[in-house]
Amino acid sequence: MVKAAADGTVVYAGSGLIGYGNLVIVKHNDVYLSAYAYNERILVKEKQNVRAGDSLAVIGGKGDDRPLLHFEVRRDGQPIDPLDVLPK
Repeated sequence: MVKAAADGTVVYAGSGLIGYGNLVIVKHNDVYLSAYAYNERILVKEKQNVRAGDSLAVIGGKGDDRPLLHFEVRRDGQPIDPLDVLPK
């Protein structure tokens, strides 16, 4: 399962962005977003509120070897190193 990194609201859940497969984007506040790409199946809907640890999707992948997840954190629209903001 793909879990929410923090509380927030789902602002995108779909497959319309080329290159990301089934994608979920969670807005945490006016500064931070997190994105979860290449899912097999999405479990949430846009405008749904989620809590840290809630299931967002079933992990998928674009390779046959093993499941993949592209996880990204954005601050003010720019990608950043998630280790800078996630709990240790």
